[in-house]
Amino acid sequence: MTDSVLIGIRFALYADLMLLVGLAAFPFHALRREERRDPQVVEALFAPQFWLASLGLIASLIGMVALTASMQGVAFFAVDPAMLVMLVGETEVGAAWIVRVVALGTALAAASQLGRRPAAAAATIAMAGSVALTTVVWAGHAGAGEGLTGAIHRLADALHMIAAALWFGAIGAFLILLRPRDSIAEERLALTARSLDRFARTGTVCVLVIAATGLVNAQVIVGANNIGRALASPYGQLLVIKLLFFALMLALAAANRWRLTPALSSARVEGDPAAALRTMRRSLAIEILAATAILALVAWLGMLEPLPA
Repeated sequence: MTDSVLIGIRFALYADLMLLVGLAAFPFHALRREERRDPQVVEALFAPQFWLASLGLIASLIGMVALTASMQGVAFFAVDPAMLVMLVGETEVGAAWIVRVVALGTALAAASQLGRRPAAAAATIAMAGSVALTTVVWAGHAGAGEGLTGAIHRLADALHMIAAALWFGAIGAFLILLRPRDSIAEERLALTARSLDRFARTGTVCVLVIAATGLVNAQVIVGANNIGRALASPYGQLLVIKLLFFALMLALAAANRWRLTPALSSARVEGDPAAALRTMRRSLAIEILAATAILALVAWLGMLEPLPA
């Protein structure tokens, strides 16, 4: 089993679980209480949740078999069942996988209740999805740490990815709310403009958490004294590319906050928001593509040694 397959599975899990968490959490930090009761808004935002939870379970199952195949050095369908059971039942990776499957099962059950109790179900999905996302993170470099340093690294990594999930999911939510249609109702435009403005506070917190925990992770994995050595390795070079994409996301988020959101609000009042909508959609699409590239790099970085031998 090649590393590229394992990287692809890690990427799929990151993207899937971040959307699961981010979309479920979005109404609580970006919408008003009465807006969370709007059936059309709830249906639009929560429709993907059942499928995201299901995909997470499927990817987790495939990922465990693929990992076992990689460890055995055999093809995917040639995995020894006894080895698979041993890996699941007797290793930390297996324990994390069990927690993820239970968490995703909980999210899947909650997703089936979104139509009846949307607030409670969404909160359950957000929490269960966060637990599932954390288990993927701990299967990388953070899972190798021991003692207090290892605990700090795992906590920082978990906060890093949950903050990123809130940001990533919010972009997805805005794209859903602004998806192209024959026309967008005035109420939906007003709601989206307000939620873009409200998310600015959450987004700022997310950026601060991502930056702070990123520094902690870099210190634990690489260390300030080893920056030069790290930059000479594929790990360090990919990390630089990741930071460039992050800078692009920051620039786009700033443009959305200070230029495009006010322009959309003004255009809505003036009665001709089409151009402002196109510009906002384009900016959000580029931002989510940059975020997707970062997730691909994160999945790859988790399979590399930080420092050259």
